[in-house]
Amino acid sequence: MDYTVSQVVSLISHIHTSTQDFINKKLSSSQKSHFVSSHGYILFLLSKKSMTMGELTSVINRDKSTTTVLIKKLKDEGLVKVQVNPQDTRSRILSLTAKGKKMNELTSSISCQLLDLCYKGFSDEEKENLLKLLKKMSENVDWELSSQNQSYSEEE
Repeated sequence: MDYTVSQVVSLISHIHTSTQDFINKKLSSSQKSHFVSSHGYILFLLSKKSMTMGELTSVINRDKSTTTVLIKKLKDEGLVKVQVNPQDTRSRILSLTAKGKKMNELTSSISCQLLDLCYKGFSDEEKENLLKLLKKMSENVDWELSSQNQSYSEEE
């Protein structure tokens, strides 16, 4: 399809869907068909450091119930360990198990393949420009959403 400037959000949505399909196909070919790209992102984040459920919910930009479902699946698969936070017993700390670290290696490899595919034919300058423009677009939308949320809370 030939996209126009006024269809840029549709193009971004198409790219998002296509990249999810790419990741899901790669995962299914490695017998991990019950995983989705969000699981890989969580494994990546937890490979950097342990996090509380609240921190993870914020970083992945999902609601608490969605995060709980995603973590439950990873825990049931033996990839994530969930422990009570000793500083706040109402909170849970998430970390990777050894099996989770191995799975992170697989999902990270798939992510690298995807990035190589997406950036095929791009110069370093084009990559930086694309990032800069997408960040600007994201900030515009985030700013508008936060403004709307403030307006709604002031009305209450």
